[in-house]
Amino acid sequence: MSAPNVSRPAKPETVFDRDAEWDALVAFACDTRPGASLAVVSGRLRQGKTYLLEALTAALGGFYFGAQQAAQADSLHSLGDELARYERTAPPSHWRGWEDAIDALLVLGDRRPVPVVVDEFPDLVRQSPALPSVIHSAYRRLRDAGRDNRSRLLLSGSALPVMHRLFSTSSPLRGLADLELTLRPLDFRQAARFWGIDDPGLALLVHAVVGGTPAYRRYAGDDAPSRLDDFDAWVSRTVLNPRIPLFLEAHHLLQEETDHWDRALCHSALAAIAAGCSTQGEIAECLGAPLTDASHCLALLQANGLLFSEPDAFRPNLIRLRLAEPLLAFEHAAVWPHRSALAQQDAVEVWRHVRPVFDSAVARPHFAQICRDWVMDFADPTVFGAHPATAAHGSVPDPARRAGPEAEDAAAEVVVRGRADARYGPLLSVGVARWDEVMDLHHLERLRHLLTLLAARGEDVTRTRPACYSGVGFTPALRAAEADGHVVLVDLDRLYRGQ
Repeated sequence: MSAPNVSRPAKPETVFDRDAEWDALVAFACDTRPGASLAVVSGRLRQGKTYLLEALTAALGGFYFGAQQAAQADSLHSLGDELARYERTAPPSHWRGWEDAIDALLVLGDRRPVPVVVDEFPDLVRQSPALPSVIHSAYRRLRDAGRDNRSRLLLSGSALPVMHRLFSTSSPLRGLADLELTLRPLDFRQAARFWGIDDPGLALLVHAVVGGTPAYRRYAGDDAPSRLDDFDAWVSRTVLNPRIPLFLEAHHLLQEETDHWDRALCHSALAAIAAGCSTQGEIAECLGAPLTDASHCLALLQANGLLFSEPDAFRPNLIRLRLAEPLLAFEHAAVWPHRSALAQQDAVEVWRHVRPVFDSAVARPHFAQICRDWVMDFADPTVFGAHPATAAHGSVPDPARRAGPEAEDAAAEVVVRGRADARYGPLLSVGVARWDEVMDLHHLERLRHLLTLLAARGEDVTRTRPACYSGVGFTPALRAAEADGHVVLVDLDRLYRGQ
């Protein structure tokens, strides 16, 4: 006989957004079908995994255990104490190891579907490498015994390389997972709402500093800039203020994510990328390090979710790297060279010198990335004639610019391609993004020149739509070209509110 339906609770008002994640977790935890099941919840630090899982167990009367870095005996003792408090019994005195502990956790599902959360699971595996096999054996014993058990075990972790390895095809846990959920940073629109910012220009500037990581508002003392002309003062009193937790967050983030590898080299690599280097060769040259050392460092940063890599939109063999965490870009492009000055001078004065670097090295490339995100997440398919499959930076050699003293490629910050079975999808749009320029017809002419170069290389550009993205607006002449259907124009208001 099947178990009675379990009431599915609404998401608590204290949990911002995360509607899809909440629905997936509740559906898993409340599944009444017989048999124990397992879910994997992963995501980088500070994204709200713990907060969400604690809310889930509170809403459903489940059990939550947050692991810490400790010896196996200490972890088992802490787990036993937590389980005793949950069940209102005496702490267990008979556990011989993780086999007994996992069995005790699964017993909680003998009466009803119940979420059982083990947070920061990788910390336990570091202490007890056999733990994944122990869990697999416990599930097999339940299945072989035919017990009517409905445990809903959720294993969560922030150490992304460890989580990927634990649930890879060669892991004993791989076949057990019924749900794999990744908690990502809030997108730029969600982040604006989370910070309570209505002005899209201010929202983008704040996002260029703290991105979409929810914890950073608390780390800033719940201090959000009230208007655009408060932004500079906000930076000075929060992220540049040694008394505020956000001040050292970039340092702590790298320290926790890189797991004691060569952090000095990682800092230097991040600084090189923030300064504009985007390929492994460029970064190694900037570091003055062997390519093998640079590649090892970059692979580590990618594995921990701090770097993204993507092929050039026109040259797929050219792989570009970019920082995944805006706070790291802000730190290494604008603040890192001035850390000693911040210990001796007023933050307002330091920021006055840093602000031009922030505008050019942080805000401009961040605006271009927001434009690419808009294409993928918010643009109506009719804008480009089809559903976008990719939006990336693209560059091609320009013979006209090779004749001068400095060779320069023709580039577009927002290259949109559609879906296709081949390596390259159809070229839907080429666009330039200018954070601090009023865009005019010469920007459109530049795009037309790029399309001519692409056509000469064999690219089909017959349906490709030029696009201009601006943080400050467009001239009447360019607006007229838009009205005639010659160009797509995207401003801040459209980025944050339109399609």
